[in-house]
Amino acid sequence: MKKRLISGLAFILILALAFVLKLTVSNYFFDAAILFVACVASFEVSKILAKMGKYNDRHLAVAFPIILMIVTLLCINDEASFGLLYTIIVAVAVLVIMAVITFVLPFITYKSTKAEIKARKLDNLSVAKYSLTKALNTALTFVYPAFLLMFLTLINHIEDMPSTFTNVTGFEGYLSFFVLLFAFLVPVFSDTFAYLTGGIFGGKKLAPKISPNKTISGAVGGLVWCVLLSIVLFCIFNSIPSMASMFDATGITLWKIAIISFIGS
Repeated sequence: MKKRLISGLAFILILALAFVLKLTVSNYFFDAAILFVACVASFEVSKILAKMGKYNDRHLAVAFPIILMIVTLLCINDEASFGLLYTIIVAVAVLVIMAVITFVLPFITYKSTKAEIKARKLDNLSVAKYSLTKALNTALTFVYPAFLLMFLTLINHIEDMPSTFTNVTGFEGYLSFFVLLFAFLVPVFSDTFAYLTGGIFGGKKLAPKISPNKTISGAVGGLVWCVLLSIVLFCIFNSIPSMASMFDATGITLWKIAIISFIGS
């Protein structure tokens, strides 16, 4: 618990610093924070898969978020302005290419691959089958978490894609700031108040075989409080004239916030 608390506090501090630097200096500081999280998360997922017996290439698992971040930023650069759809298509192409590279590499390093197969006591597998399984397992780390975290980068640069999103320019990064903050706070609100409500009221378990401590009352409490706090957050920001005009221009309303927070929770 102590280790989890320390790591949680460290993550909050890094995230808070990234938000501050995003507003005061450059969006790229938030990209750096996303990249750091993506690399650490990819390493952890790779390690978990290995413990489950799903052998994968950990080096490529960690390298993929770096390559994906570079490609994504190049696509949404002012001069390139690929737009959202083409950026996602390019990102998928990068994922496929990296998966193919993961499959081909064991053939290039044939001798070490044979030694690896022997060390894992998988002598019944051919190099081709071993390489394919390893590539598929590694591709899992490409998709989760790296590819999914890429969408935070896209949100971070939403104002840089006026060809995709209309009425998003001229807000000095405050639109992406609000959307990113909202994206992080919805799960925090849900998780925190599900824990508190479940601890107070207890009751019937939600899914005892999966997570024995979670209750139905906690799930309902987390959802209700998430929606209420999201509405309060919107009202606070909406009381600031510059933010209110931004909400009007982009069509962000209280009801939309309530619905999104409900679904997100």
